[in-house]
Amino acid sequence: MVIGAGAAGLMCAAVAGARGRRVLVLDSANKVGKKILMSGGGRCNFTNMHSTPDNFICANPHFAKSALSRYTPWDFIALVEKHGVPYHEKKLGQLFCDRSSKDIVRLLLDECEAVGVHVLTQSPAHDIQLGRPHRLQTPTFSVSCESLVIASGGYSIPTLGSTGFGFDFARSLDIPVLPTRAGLVPVTLEPRQLTNFRDLSGVSVDTVTTAGGAAFRENILFTHKGLSGPAILQASSYWQPGEALDIDLFPDLDLADHIHTMQRQRPRLELKNLLGEQLTKRVAQRWCDLWLENKPLEQLSEDDIQRVQSACKSWKIWPAGTEGYRTAEVTLGGVDTNALSSKTMEARNHPGLYFIGEVVDVTGHLGGHNFQWAWASGHAAGEYA
Repeated sequence: MVIGAGAAGLMCAAVAGARGRRVLVLDSANKVGKKILMSGGGRCNFTNMHSTPDNFICANPHFAKSALSRYTPWDFIALVEKHGVPYHEKKLGQLFCDRSSKDIVRLLLDECEAVGVHVLTQSPAHDIQLGRPHRLQTPTFSVSCESLVIASGGYSIPTLGSTGFGFDFARSLDIPVLPTRAGLVPVTLEPRQLTNFRDLSGVSVDTVTTAGGAAFRENILFTHKGLSGPAILQASSYWQPGEALDIDLFPDLDLADHIHTMQRQRPRLELKNLLGEQLTKRVAQRWCDLWLENKPLEQLSEDDIQRVQSACKSWKIWPAGTEGYRTAEVTLGGVDTNALSSKTMEARNHPGLYFIGEVVDVTGHLGGHNFQWAWASGHAAGEYA
C-alpha cells in the first residue's frame, strides 16, 4: 500500500509491482501527480544531470547517498527515453519535457499499469493500525497490507492538496519530525523597503546571492512583494529570519578596478550609464537615487568608488519573511532520517512502514534535484517494501 500518488509514490509502486508485489496506491486528491503537472511551468524539470548528494539539505548529510547512488539521473533518463518522451536541457543540467508535464505522469501510470498496480484517487486513508498486517480505512472500504509506504509529501502548495498527513502520522508513532518550513520560496520585504523597489517589479538581474554560507549564481527577480528568481529561491532554503541576504550584482567583475579603468578610458561616462550596462537602466537609476550620486566617472573619488563597490558587490537586504507554503516548491525538514534505513527507507522501529519523498528530511536544490530524490527514494523503498 502506498499513500500518495505523486512522483515518489508512483515510482515506488511501479518498482514494487515489477517485483511481483500486489500494490494499491491511494491519494486523497481528484487526480494523480498534481505537483508534477504544475512543475517547471507545466514542462516538469524531471531531473538534473549533475545531481549529487551535495545538492541536498538534510540534518544527516550522508543519509541520501545510498538511494541517490543506486538510482541516478541517468536511470530516470533511460526510463524517459524508453517511453519516447522528448526532452531538452534548459541550463545547468536541468532537464525538461519538450511537450508537457503530462508526459511524466503518463510514463509513471504506464509503468504502474504494466505491472498491475491499482491507483485510486479521492481515497484518503485514515484509522491506520500498524501490525502484521497493517490495516487502514478509506471512505468506501477497509484494507490490509504487509508493507505501508507514506509518500504524502509536505506542506508546500496546499491548493494542490498538501496537508502534512505524513508528518502527523509519524508524530503519532513517536517518530521524530524535524522542524518544517517553506523552502525554494520567494522572500517578502517590509513596506518601507518595498517602496524602494516596487516599480522594478518584473526586472531580473544576474547575481551571486548568499545566505547561511551557501552561494548561488543565478538571476534574482524583483516582485511586487519582494524578491524571487532562481538565486532567491535557492538562498531561501538556507536563510533564517533576522538574517540578511548578501547579493553581488556584478559577479564577474571587480567593480572598483573596472571603474578605475573606465575613468581612464571613458572619463565623461556617467555612473548610472556604467552600472546600467549590467544592471539595466532602471535598476542603475534606482541605485543612484537611493545610495549613489550620479556623476561622470572622472569626478568619482576613492570614497565614492568604495560606496559603489559596497552598494553593488555586497548589497545586503533583510527580508521580512517568505511567501510561505502557498508558493513554496518544497518543505524543508520532515521525518528524521535517523529513524529510517538509508538503504530501504523503512522505519527502524516499525517493520513494514516506509517514508519516501518530500515527507522525509531531505530537500534538494532548485533545478530537478527534488524530483531526483523522489525517484531515488521511491525506487529504494520499492525494492524492499
